[in-house]
Amino acid sequence: MTLDQIIALIVLVAVVGLMIHGRMRSDVVALSGAAALLLLGVVRPVEVQSAFASPAVIALAGLFVIAYAIELSGLLGLMIRKATALCQRFGAVGIWAVIGLCGSVGGFLNNTPVVVLAAPVVRDMARSLKLSPKRFLMPLSHVTVMGGLLTLIGTSTNLLVNDMARNAGQPVFSLFEITPVGLVIALVGGLWLYVFGARQLGRTASLEEAAEAERERQEAEAQAAVRQSRLGRWRLPFSLPSLSGFGESRNQRDGTGDAHLGDVEMYASADRPLQWKRALIALTVFVLVVAAAGLGIAPIAAAAFAGAVALILLGVLTPEEAYSGLKPDILLLIAGMVVVGTAIEVTGLAAQGAGLLIEVIRPFGPLGALIVLYGVTLFATELLSNATVAVLVTPIAVALAESLGVDPRPFLVAVMMAASAAFATPFGYQTNVLVYQMAGYSYLDFVRVGLPLNLITWAAAMVAIPIFFPF
Repeated sequence: MTLDQIIALIVLVAVVGLMIHGRMRSDVVALSGAAALLLLGVVRPVEVQSAFASPAVIALAGLFVIAYAIELSGLLGLMIRKATALCQRFGAVGIWAVIGLCGSVGGFLNNTPVVVLAAPVVRDMARSLKLSPKRFLMPLSHVTVMGGLLTLIGTSTNLLVNDMARNAGQPVFSLFEITPVGLVIALVGGLWLYVFGARQLGRTASLEEAAEAERERQEAEAQAAVRQSRLGRWRLPFSLPSLSGFGESRNQRDGTGDAHLGDVEMYASADRPLQWKRALIALTVFVLVVAAAGLGIAPIAAAAFAGAVALILLGVLTPEEAYSGLKPDILLLIAGMVVVGTAIEVTGLAAQGAGLLIEVIRPFGPLGALIVLYGVTLFATELLSNATVAVLVTPIAVALAESLGVDPRPFLVAVMMAASAAFATPFGYQTNVLVYQMAGYSYLDFVRVGLPLNLITWAAAMVAIPIFFPF
């Protein structure tokens, strides 16, 4: 190994180790790794600059602003309330209809505010029907995550894999090119949750209400004890936050370091009254952005950036509101990991990793390689953020396909799907943490439902990907 390869490998191991450990914010870890690689000369300043100005970062920034405008206008909350009102007459089927709607919306908007707004509604509808909210809140999170697989803009992972593939000389994906595969995975996964998965989660509503009341009582006592212990030392200039926040997750896929991520009440202001003019303009801009990208009129990054600026010029958002919607922690995490991924590629580590992998799976052919790659990505995503996994695995996927002499496209789609469709832990996604806290799930609840869901969606992907993206 060359000196640059040794340095890149050490930095990679350190970044992965710190992310698994979870004591430091993921974006800080990624930026620290990027800084070390730059200082040690493994990557050049121009490569760092290109990472921060990559199309994936620009597209995500614009889409975050547009989605935030839709959220602030009250349109998202109105959609969920109207769907709920229409579905209430159908009982439990109506709840599943709301969950399906949230999955569809997740293909275009950030799924965290979608779940934040829908989760209390789903919980209350279940209770009104004397059903366990546990049967519906975890499926709500999982279905919304699977909705992100439907389009290229459904999740940051898809955009990041697309950008990394472009850097490796591969043609970019169109907006709806991955939709058939994502739709198969979402339908199979959603059907399994409806028929089998949810049945493993139900207790009687009365028992859960008693357990929740006891949990709230204990939290109130703990909060009172904390406040009492601090009396006499200093006077707090603010009220203490709720202790029901789950704390910092080591594995928040689309965000980092939110100490109260599990506390849905922290997002209560997200359900805003509808402002028709603001909502119509924001929705029109969003539709135009999707149309421009879908029809190939403009790249996704250019269309999203123009749409975000248009919302400010049209007075839908103030510059301050636009900055609030940017989610800089996510953007910096992605930029930092792109630098790490660039180092892995330019030093030849990706090619060597693919070479070692190909020696093991060559006898199984392209389909065997696809199965193994999906499984490796899926397992890694349960431990690391999806941005980290996408950056690490994408160069290996391209090199693996080229070593086999086949089209890299099916391998890239497998990375997109596997890096998002991991359901076996409550810390794998922000929405999982939210429902984990709200419903009082145990860790094993997620394993019992999520592990079979991982295997089922893996099998569905292995059938769908070769059909829609032949080798």
